[in-house]
Amino acid sequence: MLLKTAILFLLVMAVIGFIGSKLFPGAVTRRIKSGLTGGKPPRCPSCGRYLIGKGGCDCRKKG
Repeated sequence: MLLKTAILFLLVMAVIGFIGSKLFPGAVTRRIKSGLTGGKPPRCPSCGRYLIGKGGCDCRKKG
């Protein structure tokens, strides 16, 4: 019974993964590529804070 439950769980997870890859085809490859680039995370050249997202740093928006 436990073996059947484990196999059923793995089959359901495979189906969910297949559906997810069809709905969002580039999501996994983007994650893998961003993790493989390595290096240091981007920082603001003027204040040195880490940049999160695609927007700029808040230090240049003040004023």
